[in-house]
Amino acid sequence: MKDDNVLKFERRKPQQDDKNKPKTPPPKKGLIWIAVLVAIALVWAYYQFVAPQTL
Repeated sequence: MKDDNVLKFERRKPQQDDKNKPKTPPPKKGLIWIAVLVAIALVWAYYQFVAPQTL
């Protein structure tokens, strides 16, 4: 049996990671959530203590 018309799939070789890249990505998602919570706390504090009572 001939293998001329058969596609052969081979696994790719794993790419070498760049040495300049950090091994773990920075926790951007966590920092965004912290920033959102701080912004909500600041808005609450403004309306609780600083804003005039007529609002």
